[in-house]
Formats: sequence, C-alpha cells, structure tokens
Amino acid sequence: MLNTAEAARFLRVSQASIRRWADSGKLRASRVGGRRERRFNESDLVAFLDPAPAARSDSVGFSGVHVPVPGHLACCYTTDAGGMRLTIPFLTEGLRAGQPCVLVAKGPLLSRYLSALGEAAANLSIVEFAGGTAAAAIAEWEGRLAEMVAGGASVIRIVGEMSSEREMFDSEDEMLRYEEAFDLMSRRYPVAVVCQYDVRAFDGVALVRALKAHPDLFNFRIGTFLN
Repeated sequence: MLNTAEAARFLRVSQASIRRWADSGKLRASRVGGRRERRFNESDLVAFLDPAPAARSDSVGFSGVHVPVPGHLACCYTTDAGGMRLTIPFLTEGLRAGQPCVLVAKGPLLSRYLSALGEAAANLSIVEFAGGTAAAAIAEWEGRLAEMVAGGASVIRIVGEMSSEREMFDSEDEMLRYEEAFDLMSRRYPVAVVCQYDVRAFDGVALVRALKAHPDLFNFRIGTFLN
C-alpha cells in the first residue's frame, strides 16, 4: 500500500492530483488509521494508467498515418519550414472540424504559427506556463483538459514547441521530467499531442530522453516524424 506521496511519484504527478482523483472516485483509495489517510494499491495505480477502451476508439490523421486518441508523439526538425510541415495541417484540420486546438509557444515561434494559420488562428488556444515546475504545468493541464472534456470535446489537439516550453521551466531537466509526467497524465484525456523538437536547440542526450518520453512514436516509422 502506497501513501499519497508515493502514489504521486509512481504516477509522476502532483500529490494534489492524486487527492483530487481519489476524492472524485477516479482512482481507488483506502482510508486507514485514525486520521483516515489515503492508501493506494500499486495494481490500482497501474490500472489507472490504462484508459478505458472507449477512450481509444478515435484517431486523427497525421502525416498520412492514423494516430490513436489518446496519443502523444514527438517530431524533430532542422529548419523553420520543416517545423511547420506537419503541425500546420494538423492544427488546420482540427480548427475546421471545430475541435479544441492548443498551441504552447511564445515569441517568434508563436508569430510564425499565427501567420501560417491566418484567420483560423482566432480559434486557437495559446498556452504559456508560468509555474516553472513539472508539477505546476501538469496541474494546469489537468484543469484545462478537464474543462474541455466537460464542455463536450471528444478530441483535443495539442502542439507543443519544446524550445519555447524549455523557457517556461526552471531548467531543461525539469522540462523533460514534465514530458515524462505528461505522457502518463494525458492517457486520461482524448488528446492528440505533437511535441516539436528543434534539433538546433537541443543536444543529443536531451533528444534521446525526449524520444523515450513518447512511446507512441515507436508504433510508427520514426522517419515520418523527422523534418
């Protein structure tokens, strides 16, 4: 039996998320002792990571392949044009279909997207994290995604420009911890996520760790996502 802190480390989320999921009944918990502290079975935590089959029934088209929802992919690019090749059609299709579309970017990168999307960008949600930690970013995502699902969203498209996101965290290592935590958290929501890595901005060690944080990528030919 794991306590709240141990369960949070196991799922790579915040303790606040564990308490919220337990109190809402999404995550099975027991109460022990006079203080009625929460305790969690590891098997229940493992089961929590595997979404219900219905959550996997949809897919979205991306670069000629069908990506299941939920899905969490990484793309690498070496030129500004290469960075737009896959994500602009991905977002445009979602905006035309009336699906919630979210972009995490800032500065020149954000301007590049807004220019490429044109008038359609009016319906795009722009996100910039301010907390500086993986836990704060995951908590913010949980709130946003839960609100979108409550509003009736069946597919949520997300593009994260990681060279921008790195500036939103205290360190590159913290950003990569966030990527690992996001992969687990996102399984609970109907998301199609594309994390974009400009290889001019990251070294090989960071890129290998980033790719390992996107296991869905290895269900496809990885060359599809190199630009």
